[in-house]
Amino acid sequence: MNIKEKSEVEHGKVLIGDLLLESGKSLSNVELAYERTGVENAPAILVCHALTGNQVTVGDKQENGWWSEFIGPGKYVDTNNYKVITFNVLGGCNGSTGPLSVNPETGKPYQAAFPFLTVRDMVKAQYLALRELGIEHLAGVIGGSLGGMQVLEWGVLYPDFMDVLFPLASTPAFSDYAIAYNAIARQAIISDPKWNNGNYSADFQPEAGLSIARMIGMISYRSDDLFNQRFSRKQQSPVGLAHNETAFEIESYLHYQGKKLTKRFDANSYLYLLKAMDSHDIGRDRGGWEAALYAIRAPIVAIGYKGDLLYPPHQLRKMIDEYRRIGKEGDFYEVDTRFGHDGFLVEFEKWGFIVRNKLKQVSPL
Repeated sequence: MNIKEKSEVEHGKVLIGDLLLESGKSLSNVELAYERTGVENAPAILVCHALTGNQVTVGDKQENGWWSEFIGPGKYVDTNNYKVITFNVLGGCNGSTGPLSVNPETGKPYQAAFPFLTVRDMVKAQYLALRELGIEHLAGVIGGSLGGMQVLEWGVLYPDFMDVLFPLASTPAFSDYAIAYNAIARQAIISDPKWNNGNYSADFQPEAGLSIARMIGMISYRSDDLFNQRFSRKQQSPVGLAHNETAFEIESYLHYQGKKLTKRFDANSYLYLLKAMDSHDIGRDRGGWEAALYAIRAPIVAIGYKGDLLYPPHQLRKMIDEYRRIGKEGDFYEVDTRFGHDGFLVEFEKWGFIVRNKLKQVSPL
């Protein structure tokens, strides 16, 4: 292969025009924000991000990306050998069309008037965006959590478009247990008086509700062992001074994480993406997830993480067992970690080589 020199990290937007959603509603002038890096004419890899992630996967000198330790020159996904693209999801708040975008019918932001969408809508938008960017095939599609949901839908919707699928910390259908966490998080936001049925102003946002929703999420993303070891009941002040007193370090940590999210994420986007996650089931209207597997053609390399409450590894193993039973190529790995669901964001030395080796196998350089 005659590979051109490595390109710089590029951030931009791609317009895909009008998009018909699963709901039957249509969005006008849809655009997706993206990051693109790596070698221009090398095999392309699509990264799908999680709930509060964005398109800044690798980043640049000003901002490290959320997977910058996993993807980059000489890393597990080597940008000296691959071109890597990440889109901010449809419905997001980092440049792609979402509740913050201007509704062409009103000239004002959509906010709560934004139509409900699904993971399938997100994938359809990404497919159209890739075609606009001149990409006709992918070496691989990879993502964790909500990103893993997208990976599986990619396999069903566009089975000949990629060489391999890497669903991480995900399952073929979102569990009732995980939906329960999302329901509590939504209630926290919509109960905030500032939410105003989703029609809040820029200087009067439901920060308290979004902060609590994030706190709820944080305790589901990691294992009890990790929390107990990290904080060990360490106190900042005596217990019992006041109901709103932060006595333990774990409380302070959760408050910090909650407030931190409010500085970079839109509450309406959070609500819409939670609903999209709830709807995730590759077997919906396809005869069940087992039947949906017949539509997938690419090899699947599924990675689960010990202690993941939201996406139990045994469910991912069950999917791969079924995929192999019907005569298709699939591999499952369970990573031993104390990070639980967040395992796909850390400890790359434990699992990154699995991705690297499979990419070399399906896309020799």
